[in-house]
Formats: sequence, C-alpha cells, structure tokens
Amino acid sequence: MSKGGKIVLRVQSPDGTKRVEISETSNLRELYELVHGSFSLSDYGFALFKERNCTKELVSSRSQTVKENGLKHGDMIYLKHIAGPSTSKEPERSSSVASMASTSSSSFSGAAAGFSREPTPSTSYGANASAVLNGEDSVDIELYKQDGRIQRKRDEKLCRHNSNGCCVHCSPLEPWDETYLKEQKIKHFSFHSHLKKLTSGVDRGKFVALEDLNCKIKTGCRDHPPWPKGICSKCQPSAITLNRQAYRHIDNVMFENTGIVERFLNYWRTTGHQRIGMLFGTYEVHPDVPLGIRARVAAIYEPPQESTRDSILLLEDEHEAEVDEMARLLGLRRVGWIFTDLLAENAAAGTVKHVRGIKTHFLTAQECILAGHLQNKYPNRCKYANGGYFGSKFVTVCVTGDDKKQVHMEGYAVTAQCMALVRDNCLIPTKDAPELGYIRESTDKQYVPDVYYKEKDVYGNEVQRLGRPLPVEYLLVDVPASTPMVPLFTFHERKDVSQYFPVENRMIDGHIQDFSALSDYLARSRSMDFLEAMSDFHLLFYLYRMDMLPIKAQMGPLLEAVRTKDKAAANEWKNQEVWRTLEQLISASSHHDDSSMSNDVEFVSAGEVEQNWTCNHCTFINSRELPTCEICNLPRV
Repeated sequence: MSKGGKIVLRVQSPDGTKRVEISETSNLRELYELVHGSFSLSDYGFALFKERNCTKELVSSRSQTVKENGLKHGDMIYLKHIAGPSTSKEPERSSSVASMASTSSSSFSGAAAGFSREPTPSTSYGANASAVLNGEDSVDIELYKQDGRIQRKRDEKLCRHNSNGCCVHCSPLEPWDETYLKEQKIKHFSFHSHLKKLTSGVDRGKFVALEDLNCKIKTGCRDHPPWPKGICSKCQPSAITLNRQAYRHIDNVMFENTGIVERFLNYWRTTGHQRIGMLFGTYEVHPDVPLGIRARVAAIYEPPQESTRDSILLLEDEHEAEVDEMARLLGLRRVGWIFTDLLAENAAAGTVKHVRGIKTHFLTAQECILAGHLQNKYPNRCKYANGGYFGSKFVTVCVTGDDKKQVHMEGYAVTAQCMALVRDNCLIPTKDAPELGYIRESTDKQYVPDVYYKEKDVYGNEVQRLGRPLPVEYLLVDVPASTPMVPLFTFHERKDVSQYFPVENRMIDGHIQDFSALSDYLARSRSMDFLEAMSDFHLLFYLYRMDMLPIKAQMGPLLEAVRTKDKAAANEWKNQEVWRTLEQLISASSHHDDSSMSNDVEFVSAGEVEQNWTCNHCTFINSRELPTCEICNLPRV
C-alpha cells in the first residue's frame, strides 16, 4: 500500500529491475531523474514506457504528473535505451537474471487484429548472452553455438600448398555465401546466417538490435493535439518501402511420411470440399542448409470449420488449449498450418487442375493475411530483438495442383514486413484480384503510412509504386515442403487408411468421432500391441477430451509412453482402473448392440409400458423413447 501519497514503481531494463519511490503528484521529469540515479546511468539517453513492447511512452514533462498518467503503486514501467546499448556503470547481478527469467512467459489472444504478448528484455549480441533467459527454442540455442562456416576440401587443380595449408580456393565459406547457395539451389539463407552476417568482419561483436516495423503513430507526443487533429515527424511512422526478404526463419518443412498428408487429403477425396489443418511437430537443425532450421511434422489437427468446394470458414475452437496441452505432453507443438486448393479434373486419371503459378498467384492476399495473423500469434523468441520476439517459424503449406496436374505441396512464410502490416491492420485483400493486396487509406480513427514497392517498367527502369494495390509476392518467402526418402513415424504406422481412428471435426458419415467409433477401433486393434493401438494423435485427443469418462488427469503416463515408445509403461497404464472402467463400458455397449430386436418387440406387445429410465452408467434420467443416454450416449441396458 502507498503511504502519504508515496507510491513504489518497478522499473525494468536490460540491466535488471529496480524500484523507485515517488509521490503521486511528482511530474514525469522527476521520475526520469529518479530512474537515472537508481540505475547510475551516465546520460539521459533512455525512454520510459508503460507497455512491455515499448508503446505508451511516458514523455519527460514538468506539467504531467505521475497520477495523471495512470501510474499506481506497484506498477511496472519499462526502460529502453535509445542511444545504443546499456550505459549502466554497475555490474550485472544475479537478481537481474532472476528478474529477466521471471518475465519469459508469453500470452497470446486469437483476435484477428493481432495478439498480446509479454516479451523479455533484449540483450546485446555476445558470447555471454543467455538464450535460456528468453525461453528460446532448443534448436536456436544449439545453432548459436555453431559458426556455420562451410568447410571445403583442398582443390587439387588450384591449391599449391600442402595438405596442412589453406588458401582462397579451399578456405571455409561464410554461411551466407551467395555462390555456394546458388550452387546448392538454396533461394534464401537461414535466419541464423542472417544474424552471423550482421556481426561479420570488422563489426563482429557489435550490438545487434532487431526491431519490428512500426505502422502506428507514436503515442504521448505533447507538441500537438492527437490524430486526426495533428501529427508531427516525431510521432508519425515513416513511409515503408517493401524489400524482398533475403533470409527465412524456416528453411524446410518435412512431413514424416506420406500417410500424414494422405489422411488429411482423404476428406477432400470424400467430399470434394477444401480443408484446413494445423501442423504439429518439432523444430530441428536442417542438415542441408548452413545454420538452417527444419519443421518436422508428425500430425495434422483439423479445427472446427465449415467448407465448400471454393471456401473455408474457420470456427471458434473451444478445445484449442487442450490440443496444445496434449501436444506438449507428447513433445510436439504447432509449427504451421496447411490448406487445400484442389479441383478435380479427371477423376479416372487422378488429375487436378493447375490453378496456382507464376502466371496467376502463389498465395492470395487473404491467405497472406491469415498467414501473417498466425505468424504474429506464434512469434519467434529472439534474444537480439528489442521486444523479445522477431519474425516467426510458423509455416504455411498449400496443397494444390502442379503444372503436371498432380497433387503437390508448396510451402511459404510471409515476411517480417507483412507481419507488421497485418498486426497493425494496414493490409486488406482486394475484391476481384486474389493476387493483389491493398494498403488501407488513413481515416480519422487510424493513420496508415504510405507503403511502396519497386518494379521495372516497360523500358527496364526501376520505378517506385504505391501499394494500392500491392502484388503479394513482395510479402512471401518460399519454404520447400517435402517427405523423407525413408519414412519416419512418431506415431504407429497403419497399412490402410481404414485402420486409423476418425479425425476430429469431420461431420460426415464414417468420419465422426464418438463412442461407437472408439469401440469399433479397439475391436479392430485387438491384434496390435496396446502401445501401437494407442499411438494415434487423433485417438489420444478424443480420449483426452472425452466427457463421458473424463480421463485427462490420468493420461500423463500413457502420453509419455507413446512419446518414448515404451511398451512396458503403456501396458502398465492399461492395467489401471481407469482403462478397465472404459473397457467395461465398451463391453456393455457391444452387448447391447448384439441383442436381437425380437426382445424389444415382445416387450412392447406384452403391454408393459415403461416410464422414464435411468442410465446405469451416469445415472441420468432419460425419456422412455430414447434408445441411448442423452448425456453419455451409451445404450440403454
């Protein structure tokens, strides 16, 4: 509690967190002086912000008080150096590390306009920077330790030295070497190569501060009334010129086996309707690209959606948190999304129409916007970013027809500039041209900076165009999609699609997940080991969210057994009470299904009119005309 008008504010900076005590009636100039003295800074080259992502600046002023700016006792404010790296005279303490680690968690919302996040403080680029403080992915931490140089053997024709020597013809190449990448047909170098390039040569070890593009007016300017009544060069976002992004966060997306994609495409083959799925897998080092990262896909989750031959509408997924939680227990995470754009041409030959390409479009503007929204929702943690996040490893995969009219997968990611335009609600699709986006025009409610791109005119001259409209290829980065020569299996392989458990949210006959489908699946799986029968992502998710017999709390050991492929642990879990109870329910259901209808006819003809009946499994009282329980969907026994 504040005493005598005094409040305590917490100030977080790259050098740690400190507390300052100040009066509610003190002006912001005095707050800056207190922070300057508390951190023992050499100058006033810093700014204070109310938000962790360095928005809502607290501008130094003698007229504005602490209370008028909404600061209360215990609030956290954020210090950002605006003149380079930290100038603190004090050495780092262990308390600073603890404070930074405590802010490493993040939270996201699914709002279409963007997402909320809590980034960690930025650090300088150096050998002592700790990736663990930012909670970065293990693959990033591993790549930080590698120099990425491309080793070359001694050239027998050009090298004139002995085997222990080295010259320009056999010295190691940098991971961003254009000649090598062109020879290997690598279109974009990796993000970690980009980081190495920023600190190469004479600049090695310099301070690196990656910063997201800002398309919004800087708040807190006191020189004029707020927009739309006034704007100045200090608060106005700069005009943007789109550049083709030379690097990419993900260098390849690999599906473990073709069965994963075939199972996903089975819906289109059955209905002719398009489909969207979420890719669950892991990130790993890509051996074919210097300092590259590969997304390895183990399963495709299909969220609730309504689809037709030409459109897909995503619905709210009430089980989104549950599928993420279960995937985490399996050692998986969301790594991207996949959608179909398939039109059958010749059903007998199995060909599809070729509708996407260089002459039409690769992704539509609407798909780019959705990809940008998802990448903003799942950003990439980076210790060299001012906001704690930069870019995204989230990939987009489109299943469409190629120039040979065969089903083909194409992978993409949108650029960091596109992510910023989507996040700040500046990019919208056009009405009639799917290959063109459109930059919003400024209104009284929102100022939108001018966005330009460069292209060559009919005379070969490079000219600058305003992004109204805007070709979406300026916003895209190619990501190859593939399957390995030798199939990999996180989950057990099935020889036939009919042996799989139904996929969630498919509301068509033969694809619905219910208790009857579970009973049929387990009956078909009696010849398998228990671990093999349970090793199915969609089956595990059905059990994880089952309402009839809630077993989520007891499924941890089973999920661990599936993750580690431990048959003994799976069999031990099978002998627990929870599984035996489920087997008894399945047995009761099967016994009822096998009973003849003659008993029912004899029962009615005897004139024994039965009233409402009580379910033997969940004790719910059902109406007499219902053959199955209204709550648990189990048959009347």
